[in-house]
Amino acid sequence: MNGSVGLAPARMIALGSAALMEGFALIGFETYVDPASETVEKLMQELLHKQHAALVVIEQSLTKNPGRQLLRAQNEGGRIVITEIPEIHLSANYHSRVENLVQSLLGPTSMETRQ
Repeated sequence: MNGSVGLAPARMIALGSAALMEGFALIGFETYVDPASETVEKLMQELLHKQHAALVVIEQSLTKNPGRQLLRAQNEGGRIVITEIPEIHLSANYHSRVENLVQSLLGPTSMETRQ
């Protein structure tokens, strides 16, 4: 036993384009296809208010102009884990916020692999 008796399982939620959401639906995620910013905000508010644990996978385009609730959920940490994923057609050029932060601190070649 892991000591989590009585805890509700974490919700697995994916938000993004139809092509991307199809795969997440197949593996059991709750999916929100092409959600409006109001939908994202309502969902984040629900997760925060009801104190649900959740893994939220969100397409990067939906985080460009985050609302108050999304920012709050991103900054809260712990119960709600939010990870951004690239749009399908931009996946080859995707750079995460962490990668951008590391490069701004350590220089543009800091993420290159050395052989």
